[in-house]
Amino acid sequence: MPTDLSITVLEQKGLLSISLNKPKKRNALDKAMIEGLSNALDKGQSPSVRCVLITGQDGAFCAGADLNEFYQLFDEEPDVLAAHIYDVANLLHNNVIEKIFGLNKPVIAGINGIAAGAGMSLSLACDMRICSQSSRFVMAYSQIGCTADGGSTYFLPKLVGLAKAKELYLMNSPISAEYAQSIGLVNQVVPDSSFDRHSLELGLRLAESATNAIGSTKALFNQDFNNELHDHLRREANVISQVSRTKDFRNGVQSFIEKKKPWFQGN
Repeated sequence: MPTDLSITVLEQKGLLSISLNKPKKRNALDKAMIEGLSNALDKGQSPSVRCVLITGQDGAFCAGADLNEFYQLFDEEPDVLAAHIYDVANLLHNNVIEKIFGLNKPVIAGINGIAAGAGMSLSLACDMRICSQSSRFVMAYSQIGCTADGGSTYFLPKLVGLAKAKELYLMNSPISAEYAQSIGLVNQVVPDSSFDRHSLELGLRLAESATNAIGSTKALFNQDFNNELHDHLRREANVISQVSRTKDFRNGVQSFIEKKKPWFQGN
């Protein structure tokens, strides 16, 4: 049951598999793709679905936001870019991150390649993260003079601790799958050759589990965080919109697009 060109969806034996499908851009998220992912997640509400697996096509999970979408607005007034970034952040937060968090069934992130920026954030919102051995994680935000979004400043400290979360943002160094597992960022690391089979088997196994009990227990785990998450996501959207007005952000995005080293001046 396809949704659109950038998202593919398949339901089998209670497992809803959602694949990000824009391999030429390493499955980077633009506004249309976020909307497609949101629509796919709505299918997860069906009683026939008992587990959701989110993965990416062709050796990448998700390379983060599609910065070309922002770069195209650089000739506009700063308010135009800031408003667009605010809208995209809220779309990701309200229609994807909160849907994953609130879904009353398990959601697995099957990370089969790079998970960067908003792509890494997307994986953090899921209940379990399994990844192929060659996968890499990088926050990427500081590289373009940007604040983190997608709920990463909310989920990451809870998974790896505050000090390590700050280090991952500040240093912006890609980390291996094995290191990610050692700090509690991912649950399982599997060989590349068996990743597809393993992730499918895990999803089908959870789809055969006691769905009501799992959903209720997930809600209990998340109970203390529900209201806090919504408010935190709103703060992330506000801050990233404000930062988009800075010279450093524009320099960072332009340098990324042109494959140059950014020159930040602190303003």
